[in-house]
Amino acid sequence: MTPHFDLIGLIVTDMGRTLEFYRRLGLPVPAGAEHEPHVEITLDSGLRLAWDTVDTIRGFDPGYTPPSGGPRAALAFRCADPAEVDRWYADLTAAGHHGHLPPFDAFWGQRYAVVHDPDGTPVDLFAPLTP
Repeated sequence: MTPHFDLIGLIVTDMGRTLEFYRRLGLPVPAGAEHEPHVEITLDSGLRLAWDTVDTIRGFDPGYTPPSGGPRAALAFRCADPAEVDRWYADLTAAGHHGHLPPFDAFWGQRYAVVHDPDGTPVDLFAPLTP
């Protein structure tokens, strides 16, 4: 099975300003969400869009530094199970792609890993730890 494209995540420096922008475009961002460190909505297609503050990202990736002139978005692919996260990470890094965060069991209940695409865009691989 191949991973299922599930979420687009954007890292923001000003959650309120960012969410206001997307609300203007008609996205259903809940009222009061601008005070949260992580905001997530499900689009009509089922694809999810999420925003995280820099501090939220640094909570699990302490060395994170916002890019200058590079990508400010990450693509996320849902895998069937935790073993698939490990398998896809191994497959992609063996093919020469940069592995940024090796697979780990995240505090939010997922097996999680990050690989960079050829342009340096982070591609997250994840699966729930429990079915």
